[in-house]
Amino acid sequence: MIARFCGGMAVGAASVLSPLYISEVAPARIRGRLTTVQQVMIITGLTAAFVVNYFLAQVAGDSLGNLAGVKAWRWMYLAQAVPAVVFLIALFFIPDSPRHLVGVGRTEEARAVLTNLFGSAEAERKLTEIQASFAGDHRPRLRDVTAPGTGLRPIVWAGILLATFQQFVGINIIFYYGETLWKLAGVSESAALERNVVSGLVSIAAVFAAILLIDKIGRKPLLLIGSVGMAVTLGAMTWAFSAAATDAAGNLMLAPTQGWTALVAANLYVIFFNFSWGPVMWVMLGEMFPNQMRGSALAVAGFAQWAANFLVVQTFPWMAAHLGLATTYAFYTASAVISFFLVKAFIKETKGKELEEMEGWDAPVAAGDAEVATPELG
Repeated sequence: MIARFCGGMAVGAASVLSPLYISEVAPARIRGRLTTVQQVMIITGLTAAFVVNYFLAQVAGDSLGNLAGVKAWRWMYLAQAVPAVVFLIALFFIPDSPRHLVGVGRTEEARAVLTNLFGSAEAERKLTEIQASFAGDHRPRLRDVTAPGTGLRPIVWAGILLATFQQFVGINIIFYYGETLWKLAGVSESAALERNVVSGLVSIAAVFAAILLIDKIGRKPLLLIGSVGMAVTLGAMTWAFSAAATDAAGNLMLAPTQGWTALVAANLYVIFFNFSWGPVMWVMLGEMFPNQMRGSALAVAGFAQWAANFLVVQTFPWMAAHLGLATTYAFYTASAVISFFLVKAFIKETKGKELEEMEGWDAPVAAGDAEVATPELG
């Protein structure tokens, strides 16, 4: 449990800092595509885990079988050390964020990074814009995200809505409990692991589609399309599980029509999620906040995202056992429907804007401990 907590702290930090970093070094015209690469790698990592789990279970007989005197499921955990080491080594070869460097007063280092990225002429222009966004202000701090009355600034609440509803639609139930889900539907462990691999491959293809479109049609349209698609496919899964029966051993059984409906709907759901909310949420969080508060606001939204992840994952076994899969998926369906209206009402488009153009303040921020004006949502 201690090791899993430490690993969770690490992956939580990486999941927040990666889109923040990418958004701060990428040109505006391709920022969406480059930030979406994070989702490609998340899904690639999940798929690799599914493949490793499948083959280890095949060799050992099942996840509880022995390999070299060690349970197969322990080898599944150990396999994660390989990409972790690669990630650690790779981090020594990337430059600091130029916007972070300006924010902490290391201007010459920021100029050097910008010159390496964009050339000397463009570097000076960008450096001037970044300095102007920080002009007359204090160094970024966590308090920048707060506001009297509402606790947090409206733009931060918008980020939290994006982060939490990305989880409330139940995507990680497919990824974390994919094997359990299909076994509940009467599928063997081997076949369930195979379906996990298929879901992962489908997810990768969907994210590549998002890469092609996110800087063309924008972030908000993709979110809206995703909400509609997820609502329909989750509704289909709800219907399929509502017609399920239970055998003498207590195993859930689906008729052929319901079984195929659940399988097709689950894969279409994964496609819609990874075409929209999967990558676009991280893109939006990495670029929607102004320079002054981007790090702090993204940290708060990232915390909300992982808290929602924890809540959904921890409640799924109880909900499935006591309320049934149909009721459980009805909740995820309702969340997808609500997400459509939340995006329509509260989220503004950020496609093609430089980070220095992101609006956050109604009035200039005074240095020191002065109160900060309420930001807009865009």
